[in-house]
Amino acid sequence: MADGPVILWPAGVAVALVWLVFRDPAFDYRLAVAGALLPDLVDGPLGGARVLHTVAAAVVVLTGVMLLTRSRRRARRHWLAVPIGMFVHLIADAMWARTETFWWPAFGWDLQGRLPALDHGLAVLLIEEAAGAALLAWSWRRFRLSDPAVRSTFFRTGHLPRDLVG
Repeated sequence: MADGPVILWPAGVAVALVWLVFRDPAFDYRLAVAGALLPDLVDGPLGGARVLHTVAAAVVVLTGVMLLTRSRRRARRHWLAVPIGMFVHLIADAMWARTETFWWPAFGWDLQGRLPALDHGLAVLLIEEAAGAALLAWSWRRFRLSDPAVRSTFFRTGHLPRDLVG
């Protein structure tokens, strides 16, 4: 049976953690969320934690972005959000606790196991999703996304208001 994606937890952690680490209003937070959702959206239908739940996959995507955007600083800055989001997903899922999957293929080529969020049971899954919703609500208020102009800019560019830093 295929596992379904977990949405709010990785999305909320991505926005909050990337903001707390970088504090960069010009970062594309939409792509960070996309990168954080990518492992569950791709690996879930494949039966669980597979290649995109490995550090190798995030490093390959990061390397690809770096190589494909040489001498194109603006494009690099934009697309680095995807592998950063993938690394955030590994943190949100505590993938380091699944040594064989996290360090794949160092411990063999076989990847098995459900999505981490679904292995914890329904109660923990609901708590994680509620925490993700709370982080997204915090972000909505913190970044003034109820303001139509701010929200429009965010959805168009992924950027946050510049006056938030300072």
